[in-house]
Amino acid sequence: MEPKLINGNSHSDQRGTLLYNNEFDASMVKRIYIIENESPEFIRGWQGHQIEQRWFSVVSGKFKIQLIKIDNWETPSLDLENFTYLIDSEKLNVLHVPKGYVSSIQSLEFNSKLLVMADYLLGEIQDEYRYDIDYFKI
Repeated sequence: MEPKLINGNSHSDQRGTLLYNNEFDASMVKRIYIIENESPEFIRGWQGHQIEQRWFSVVSGKFKIQLIKIDNWETPSLDLENFTYLIDSEKLNVLHVPKGYVSSIQSLEFNSKLLVMADYLLGEIQDEYRYDIDYFKI
């Protein structure tokens, strides 16, 4: 399965603005948290899961999210395909990251906040993999 951007939308009138995503099914989400990088220069990565899947949605600001499907969790190939997404808080878009991917997350503006949703509770499984930020040839 490949990552998928689930497009949200917005509606504005005299009362204000409503952001919505009627296509996102949140029934598998068990845990949520927010990532706020210290600065746009910092890149949080590469981290991922063999079993867990995640969904990302920008609460404020903009993010660049890169995803790589891992071929071998002990020694991944260095030149794997990279999926790049630019997402912002203008619409309630949700990026689905299937199991088997690692991510790098970079805010593109100060004070950007990324909502992360996962289908396992913290500590429910041992499924976290990390690789050096310079490991993959991007």
